[in-house]
Amino acid sequence: MKRFAELIRTLDSTNKTTLKVEALTDYFLEAPERDKVWAIAILSHRRPPRPVNTTLLRHWASELSNIPLWLFEESYHIVGDLAETIALVIPVSEAVSEKSLTQFLEEIIVLKSKPEEEKKEYLFDNWTHLNYYERFVFSKLITGSFRIGVSQKLMTRSLSKATGIEEDILAYKLMGNWDPNTISFNQLVLEENEEDYLSKPYPFYLAYALEDEVQDLGEVSDWAAEHKWDGIRSQVIIRNDDLFVWSRGEELVTDKYPEFEVFKSAIPNGTVIDGEILPFPDGAIGTFNDLQTRIGRKNVSKALLKKTPVILKAYDVLEWEGKDIRERPYAERRDILHSLHADVSTEELPLHISETISFQNWGEVAAERDRAREENSEGLMLKKLDSPYLVGRKKGDWWKWKVDPLTIDAVLTYAMRGHGRRSNLFTDYTFALWDGEKKELVTFAKAYSGLTDAEFRKVDAWIKKNTLERFGPVRSVKPHHVFEIAFEGVAESSRHKSGVATRFPRILRWRQDKMIEEANTLGDLKGLISPPAPKGGVDGGEK
Repeated sequence: MKRFAELIRTLDSTNKTTLKVEALTDYFLEAPERDKVWAIAILSHRRPPRPVNTTLLRHWASELSNIPLWLFEESYHIVGDLAETIALVIPVSEAVSEKSLTQFLEEIIVLKSKPEEEKKEYLFDNWTHLNYYERFVFSKLITGSFRIGVSQKLMTRSLSKATGIEEDILAYKLMGNWDPNTISFNQLVLEENEEDYLSKPYPFYLAYALEDEVQDLGEVSDWAAEHKWDGIRSQVIIRNDDLFVWSRGEELVTDKYPEFEVFKSAIPNGTVIDGEILPFPDGAIGTFNDLQTRIGRKNVSKALLKKTPVILKAYDVLEWEGKDIRERPYAERRDILHSLHADVSTEELPLHISETISFQNWGEVAAERDRAREENSEGLMLKKLDSPYLVGRKKGDWWKWKVDPLTIDAVLTYAMRGHGRRSNLFTDYTFALWDGEKKELVTFAKAYSGLTDAEFRKVDAWIKKNTLERFGPVRSVKPHHVFEIAFEGVAESSRHKSGVATRFPRILRWRQDKMIEEANTLGDLKGLISPPAPKGGVDGGEK
């Protein structure tokens, strides 16, 4: 644990990529084999389940520190991170621990099933045998939250420097459903095992947002466009008469989408398709809100399958006839995809193609983007016809050109303290719109980004002087300030009091020029809901 805690201290103390890569490389060269595996798992978000809830952690840390719970809670709000707060308030001890990172993680896995008293005793013993950074790392592992500013790509680059294995190969090796508790470093990183690749997806190719003028991309004839669908980016793999469905978050979700079982008999072995899982109620592309009824369900009932069926909207083919074809030009891969679709397509098969649209000029591309919401899409994807399928987020060949956000003027009604450097300011806001009939403000969205630091400080000062009620860390405030709220989409929702759910809400600007009576109504918001997309959505071949 000492070595890993020292690594985290180094990573946490610098913003320089070269220093982070150097520290990680040294760790992968020097750490014990089992600790290397667990470090890779932690940095790629494969942590063991949280064994103790945060309420107990706060109470026990307060007790061990011999400070009142209210003071611990206030300290937590200021610090903004529970593990860091615990590390700061636990008294310094002369005792030391020689346990390895692996030993701690194996104990944490077992701890989940223990009674509360044993959990408390275990935490007290370890908290008092660790120095500050070791205690911080240990508490991070206990809370199940471990974000330290190290991307998967940076970790893979460091591992490549330590092993001499190419980054792309390592990225492929580290994807998939491997268990850090059972796999060795040799099996995970060094060995070549053909069977291990049966279910493995390829690293996803991700696009950058287009910020410059679209015509700066060059000749329109060098590019293809397709709608940017708002679903779950996925890879569907057919190998050895078996089916594997992976999300972009490296989660195996095959059992969540039983509709895709028919692919095993329809799609030839040795095929990997990159696409988007989309809701398809009543034969038309639905909204992400529809899809949320399927996400996170342990069991997908027949009623839910009937209410919210899904399709795979295919973008690309990454493997064909058992061969990796990512290096072939995009246009060639699309030809293969269309040939595949033509051979297997039936009305019952939930495989659709995301249509590639050809244009005469960039003005036509812009016009298609402007009508994206009519198709329940977020805008356009622009892909160079000669581009290979790369790894990760790269600039140059693929761009996402999203539609301008929807906006609404809303009233600030509640506020909560932020986290990290904003933990002493009220920066997390709840907004409301007028109910046209009842003439009252109804909550519809929360947002915590979009203002400058100076604006946040100014609003914070106002909130502290105009609090009406306190509900724990939340304050209700006098309705006075209007903010323009931007969001990507809006849909009806029975789960929200307003009857509406917004997608990715954030503050666009503070409307100090408006009175609250000028804020929008729920009716205005509902008027932004797009009509259903045409039955079948945009589908088919080139046009």
